[in-house]
Amino acid sequence: MGTQIRQQAQIEALLKERILILDGAMGTMIQQRKLDEAAFRGERFKDWKKDLKGHNDLLNITQPAIIEDIHRQYLEAGADIVETNTFNSQSISLADYHMASLGYELSKAGAECARQAVEKVQAAQPGRRCFVAGAIGPTTKTSSISTDVNNPAARGTVYEELVVAYGEQVRGLLDGGADLLLVETIFDTLNAKAAFFAIQQVFASGARPVPIMASVTFIQAGSNRGVTGQTVEGFWNSISHVPLLSVGMNCALGPKEMRPLIEELSRIAPIYLSAHPNAGLPNPLLPTGFPETPDSLAPQLREWAQNGWLNIVGGCCGTTPAHIKSIAEVVRDIRPRTIPAVASYTRLSGLEAVTIRPDSNFVNIGERTNVTGSPAFARLILAGDYESALSVARQQVEGGAQIIDINMDEGMLDSNKAMEKFLRLVASEPDICKVPIMVDSSKWEVLETGLRNIQGKAVVNSISLKEGEQKFVEQATLVRRYGAAVVVMAFDEKGQADTLERKKEICTRSYRILTERVGFPPEDIIFDPNILTVATGIEEHNEYALNFIEAARWIKRNLPGAKVSGGISNISFSFRGNNVVREAMHSAFLYHAIKAGLDMGIVNAGQLAVYEEIPKDLLELVEDVLLNRRPDATERLVTFAETVKQKGKIAVKDDEWRQGTVEDRLSHALVKGITDYIDQDAEEARQKYQKPLAVIEGPLMAGMNVVGDLFGSGKMFLPQVVKSARVMKKAVAYLMPFMEEEKKRLGNYRAQGKVLLATVKGDVHDIGKNIVGVVLGCNNYEVIDLGVMVSCEKILAAAREQHADIVGLSGLITPSLDEMVHVAKEMTREGFAVPLLIGGATTSKAHTAVKIAPSYEPAVVHVLDASRAVGVVGSLVNEAKKPGFLSQIREDYARMRQAHQDRSSKPVWPIARARANRLATDWAALDIPTPDFLGVRVIADQSLTDLIPFIDWSPFFHTWELRGRYPAIFDDATVGVKAKELYDDARRLLDEIVQKKLLRAKGVYGFFAAAGVGDDIELYTDASRTAVFTTIHTLRQQAEKPDGQPNRALSDYIAPKDSGRKDFLGAFAVTSGIGMEELCKRFDADHDDYNSIMAKALADRLAEAFAEYLHRKVREEWGFGKSERLTADDLIREKYRGIRPAPGYPACPDHTEKRLLFDLLSVEQAAGITLTESFAMLPAAAVSGFYFAHPDAKYFAVGKIGKDQVEDYALRKGMDQRTIERWLSPNLNYEPV
Repeated sequence: MGTQIRQQAQIEALLKERILILDGAMGTMIQQRKLDEAAFRGERFKDWKKDLKGHNDLLNITQPAIIEDIHRQYLEAGADIVETNTFNSQSISLADYHMASLGYELSKAGAECARQAVEKVQAAQPGRRCFVAGAIGPTTKTSSISTDVNNPAARGTVYEELVVAYGEQVRGLLDGGADLLLVETIFDTLNAKAAFFAIQQVFASGARPVPIMASVTFIQAGSNRGVTGQTVEGFWNSISHVPLLSVGMNCALGPKEMRPLIEELSRIAPIYLSAHPNAGLPNPLLPTGFPETPDSLAPQLREWAQNGWLNIVGGCCGTTPAHIKSIAEVVRDIRPRTIPAVASYTRLSGLEAVTIRPDSNFVNIGERTNVTGSPAFARLILAGDYESALSVARQQVEGGAQIIDINMDEGMLDSNKAMEKFLRLVASEPDICKVPIMVDSSKWEVLETGLRNIQGKAVVNSISLKEGEQKFVEQATLVRRYGAAVVVMAFDEKGQADTLERKKEICTRSYRILTERVGFPPEDIIFDPNILTVATGIEEHNEYALNFIEAARWIKRNLPGAKVSGGISNISFSFRGNNVVREAMHSAFLYHAIKAGLDMGIVNAGQLAVYEEIPKDLLELVEDVLLNRRPDATERLVTFAETVKQKGKIAVKDDEWRQGTVEDRLSHALVKGITDYIDQDAEEARQKYQKPLAVIEGPLMAGMNVVGDLFGSGKMFLPQVVKSARVMKKAVAYLMPFMEEEKKRLGNYRAQGKVLLATVKGDVHDIGKNIVGVVLGCNNYEVIDLGVMVSCEKILAAAREQHADIVGLSGLITPSLDEMVHVAKEMTREGFAVPLLIGGATTSKAHTAVKIAPSYEPAVVHVLDASRAVGVVGSLVNEAKKPGFLSQIREDYARMRQAHQDRSSKPVWPIARARANRLATDWAALDIPTPDFLGVRVIADQSLTDLIPFIDWSPFFHTWELRGRYPAIFDDATVGVKAKELYDDARRLLDEIVQKKLLRAKGVYGFFAAAGVGDDIELYTDASRTAVFTTIHTLRQQAEKPDGQPNRALSDYIAPKDSGRKDFLGAFAVTSGIGMEELCKRFDADHDDYNSIMAKALADRLAEAFAEYLHRKVREEWGFGKSERLTADDLIREKYRGIRPAPGYPACPDHTEKRLLFDLLSVEQAAGITLTESFAMLPAAAVSGFYFAHPDAKYFAVGKIGKDQVEDYALRKGMDQRTIERWLSPNLNYEPV
């Protein structure tokens, strides 16, 4: 023990003297050794049934000399502290390798490797002091995040299991010679709290105590929230109970991204601070996999040191001994960070921090999630209706509760299970768990269950001296170890304190035991001196309110730092059922108690009267009772209470607008998108106006004109307009039966114009078309939407039958462009004269001018997006504006056609020369990974919850014509507020989709033995490569290239057949659109375009997220992605090895290759995705493609190709050249005959 104290003193002395240097990335150094499977296995594990390559911790046993050598290199580079190679050396993570029993052994061996390196370096450099930090990682399972989309309360691991696993690891590290313990890469604070609990438990059992370090990981660049949504300050408050040497950050982010987070943590943490960032954000094409070199990383960390933020600094992923050497050199002359003086306030946390300062307002503790105090909540829990019970909690937070009290003490409940389930469900609701939780029970085991399921810093309600000092000390010690503040009730062995003197006596005794014997910080002690019921008719109860108020005043003066709380509703139990009197009593009591020192109270935050607004006669009667001002106070209040009319429990809404005229109300509802009152307002307007049509033409259209004006001037945005359309549609739907009844008498009603819209044959994408339809509908145009995959014949027949004024065609995939040309030609042939609108993601003004407009003389206009549609259509239906508008369009298009003709075709090389300039690869030296399996695997029901973190939200906003990158778009001065509203709506619908399984996701993927044959890729039936299964055909760039730039084809990324190397190709198809048709029917039946469009946009995002999620899984199963540590943003930016090009996209522009892919995987049978005749996928929310693993693989555009390649390609595919030319028309560098 003496040696250990001296060692800790040495560390502290060094930290005061200079910035200490931590080592770099063990994993990066191991990777550079390029160890094979046999090296990882060693002799002992040579017959192990699981693959062990990549199991770095195992090298502590099988290759200890390598691990010791890496430690030595870091020490010689200047590291003062080396971390053991034990990141995953606990049973939970080791279970992935079927090695759960090796936690202690691997940890001990890892510490011994580091210890030996330290001792050898110290022997070679007398006087030098170096230290071994036992590295404790986060485990491969989380205790705060659900593992089952169908059960938000499911967990991959639990607190007790974590404590056992971490306990074994800690004992191994200590027995192996660790000088410190470092709990690092914390992404789930509850996991980390279990680790700290285990450490303190091991110390308490007699093990050698050592200093403890902590280091958290934040994965999202630009965000101050971690994986579970916790903020930096929220995290610090959650672990601040641990007697830490230091706290810091590591991994996931590079120095640029981590900088603001370190700055914040440096400001709030009153202990030493560490930082070991990655060497930038990952880039698998670089030697270390990261962009920051020693010369670029070190100056950035020097600046941190100069700013006074660092006491310990090193590196994480991608940092080598060279990085550490440079860091050590640049911070050598800089003074270490001075530990800030942080005031001793009560600091709690959920996802966010709550700090109770002397000047803080009263803290509301929501009381309605308490089965003993809320019959309504109790009924929900007893019925198992946890979803509605969560709504109660949400209402409390929305009503102003800064903490929520949760109590499950009910005789008919399994309180432990109910507490566990409800807290886990709360953890899945960020708008609830953002606030701290007060776990409330009279049963100690229920309190412990609560503490094991809360990642923030909670409050225990409560403990007391009623079972004696020993029990009180034991419970308080555990509460402190769990990391919670504690409510102490004014009870002792004699019973409840009811007089002022008893309250003082018990609180004083409790305070001394907690601060002097347990080591509880005063600011984490909250006294509840018992709020007892007044106005009972019993004379000795008359002083209860005054006794509490005076006790609060005395505690604040005599027990420094302690807080005062109480259950406010207790004061008024005599008047149960009379909310008016009760709310007045609560408000008046709080007014006086807060002035005396009451810091917080359990109260229904949504049902408190405003003290100043309590009627004066009622206030006088209430205060007479509370302050015991007259002997007949109770009798007078009881008499008055019988005369008070009950308000009942009603939700108060801002309904001032409901006082206006019916016209004003309709306009307000349309602008704000409020449907709550639309039927009654439409009926009132129908009664007021002569005919139902007059309501539409009058107040409803007036309101929509306001919407149109606001949208046109940029003061409303597309999501709001779609909400407005929902209101309009509901109003019209209500009026429609009345209109039908009076149709003959009303005569013919005509909108501004009739617009027919359709997505052309073979194409299934309709989000943009639907938005255009909604916007036009908002502007008094009758819209006839024919849907998707509409044949030319059906479009023309409907246009003629409906007497359409305008026809609009939409499409997303490139074959749709040819179909649009076909429709234009048929409209000419059949003598149409109405304008033709062209829109969709692949369309363009240039293509419309060159390819479509010449086929239809009357009028062809390209519409860029929904915001332009109203102006275009308005000009076309206005007989005065139409000639000039079309004249200008025709001039523009003629100029574009001439410019297109004047441009000589871009020079392309002969295909033979392009092939000679293919991507050069040293196949003999290239790392070609082997997949875990060959063949096809089906994902029958993919969890949508698992896909949500992979969503790229930026394109979602683009769908709604809000331009910007997520999440920065929320800060945009113009669209930020509306973007956030749209996002919140999307998340609500997404939650509903996930929870109710309204959409399902299925997928199929596979790996195949492959070889390059010229520009084609042969796929084989099995690993023997004797039989060809199918051949994938690729196209090569033919554009002239400068020296050093290859003419790429996808086949370049697969080892040629004659190279002697065995290569592989992957393929996939996924959808998240199963159930979309039924879901949209539901919304459409409710005239809810907004949510119909929203659902399709979300399904598209989920499909892309599924593709990203599956690609990560594939990289892991292929072997080269197992060591990835990429953030969600890294994945969106595709900062990983490999690509997944899709047929029909720039690198593989031939849509017909999709048929080969679907046959390869049996996609229709396996995933339920089908292909249209234009090779669009159904459901539309689907993604498919190929996987390439070549380290130099990157996306490219084939671009323009020559006739020589097209002829050769047609021969290779066995297709007619003219058919091929039709499919590849955008890529042709010549005009086909």
